[in-house]
Amino acid sequence: MSEVFLRRLTPSLTPFARKMQDYRVLSIHRSINELGPMLNELRPSGLITEWLPEKTEQLLELKLNVPTIIVATDQTYSKTLSADVDDWAVGREAAESFSFTGFKSLACLGNGTPYSDQRIEGFHEIISKNNIPFSVHIETGFEDTRYSESFHHPSEAMESWLHKLPKPVGIFAVHDPLGRFLCSACTQLGLEIPTEVSVIGANNDPLVCGLTYPMLSSVSIPWDSLGEQVAAAMQKMIAGEKVSVKEPLLIQPSGVILRHSANHLAIEDPLLRRAMSFISERMQDPISIGILCSELNIPRRTLERKFKEHFKSTPWEMLCQLRVKRAKQLLAETNHSISMVAELCGYNDAERMAVVFKRLTGNAPSFFRKTLRK
Repeated sequence: MSEVFLRRLTPSLTPFARKMQDYRVLSIHRSINELGPMLNELRPSGLITEWLPEKTEQLLELKLNVPTIIVATDQTYSKTLSADVDDWAVGREAAESFSFTGFKSLACLGNGTPYSDQRIEGFHEIISKNNIPFSVHIETGFEDTRYSESFHHPSEAMESWLHKLPKPVGIFAVHDPLGRFLCSACTQLGLEIPTEVSVIGANNDPLVCGLTYPMLSSVSIPWDSLGEQVAAAMQKMIAGEKVSVKEPLLIQPSGVILRHSANHLAIEDPLLRRAMSFISERMQDPISIGILCSELNIPRRTLERKFKEHFKSTPWEMLCQLRVKRAKQLLAETNHSISMVAELCGYNDAERMAVVFKRLTGNAPSFFRKTLRK
């Protein structure tokens, strides 16, 4: 694997190592002429490998005849299990997060890879219902760089694209390094973030998001869940138990972590900004729209009219959406009971949260968590 993917999976592989399952690490960036002899010398009981164009096919051609799992692809191979994030769902999460902002222009920045195309398709699937102007730019030239490195300058085509986009615009960058690159390009071009250009990346890599200025908002991926399922499947395969390899193992993203690059509080209207700040800060309290209007001294009809004009929703619908997004993150990233999640999201009981959760997502909270950990 690459170091970045190893960093994602290591926390969830550690408990399996304690059960006498020894893991050896080889860099996937080595040439196949190096990897072949090293793998033959190691004689592994099983192989977990990150997908890379061409390199994956070269590894499979070695015919190691051991249980094999390929991570980071939904492409299937004979007698091999594939495991990946649902990339269409990643795009949908980013689009739904931008729907809170009321942008009249949205765009995607891709890199031409299969997952990039899938994430852009998922994004477009959501926004196409609202007839919002939409633009896509594919920036190439990242193939030989390492994930954590950042030294590219935007192409002339990308600079022209950014200048021509109607402002303010929300842009989804298909992964965090591309989001960091986009933020840097906007700064160089004198475009303010998030007031003129709002940016959301994907993968929620703390190293990349934290080192970006402004700090990068990102679609969160439950890597622990992916690692647990991959390690558990590998143990079964080594033990000779049957594991279906016909369909890829896909995990769902767990919402968008909002930071400075796409903060929904970056709203020009001071009344809406105050209301959104109140909702965000008091989300886990059992507040009502009546309480909101009373504490902020805002006429209810005025607030509802402004929400409809800017967000295309009522204040109550916005509160429900933010609570459900928070619930999805807690269900994916913690072991809290459903009752505890409901309490942390401002619901008096789990049944009430379940009704709202199912109305907005189509699934019950328990089913959502089960699909992440099956």
